[in-house]
Amino acid sequence: MNVKAKKHLGQHFLINTAICEKIVQALPVFETRMKVVEIGPGKGAITDFFLQRTDIDFCAFEVDLESILYLKKAHPEFNKVYNQDFLEANFSTYFQEEQFCVVGNFPYNISSQILFKCLESTHQIPLIIGMFQKEVAQRVAAPHGSKTYGVLSVLIQAYFEVEYLFDVAEGSFTPPPKVKSGVIRLTPRSSALPMKSEKSFKLIVKTAFNQRRKTLRNACKPLFTPEVLSDSIFLKRAEQLSVEDFAELSFKMQ
Repeated sequence: MNVKAKKHLGQHFLINTAICEKIVQALPVFETRMKVVEIGPGKGAITDFFLQRTDIDFCAFEVDLESILYLKKAHPEFNKVYNQDFLEANFSTYFQEEQFCVVGNFPYNISSQILFKCLESTHQIPLIIGMFQKEVAQRVAAPHGSKTYGVLSVLIQAYFEVEYLFDVAEGSFTPPPKVKSGVIRLTPRSSALPMKSEKSFKLIVKTAFNQRRKTLRNACKPLFTPEVLSDSIFLKRAEQLSVEDFAELSFKMQ
């Protein structure tokens, strides 16, 4: 059975088995069985390796019915392929309050949205291993002070530690994408980042980077009193502030 990659679903099927193995090996061996969900398994290149693991309770979310039929034929014993859009999934339906890891060769057109969906349930997700367009992966992992550091970097790093694991060349896929890819691993921060509120934190981050060439004193003027704005930190630009700096400033907002 042949499965055609569908452009509107952002499908690029992984065919490099060495890369598949590296992704699966990036998931630690668990002492007690851990639930693991793969997003968009497609033709199951990574799935094949996950199904060999005895330490995980594995399932997959796939919106493409053709891919689901292919997987069921290839692995008749695998009965946990859900025809479900991960972005619309109610996690309590599938996992109740149990923890689960998220893995996959994420469709590039929704990869950032997948991360933001995971942010809604950080208490349940101890690990994310995902394939992204390389520049997106670099942005998520970027340290403050770098050119690629931005809103996505700060909002994700406020909740997760990010490791950039390795690059993946275009020829590792069919059809090959026009860009290189990168795999990153996210684990929750060891301790929660103190902030005034998520709403305040997001507001200052987005406001600061919306005019990233300006100093914070000019970009974030409506958010603070003149007295607070006199602090020397406001002479910096957004990319010069660490995630912790933004969180600390949220307490000083009007």
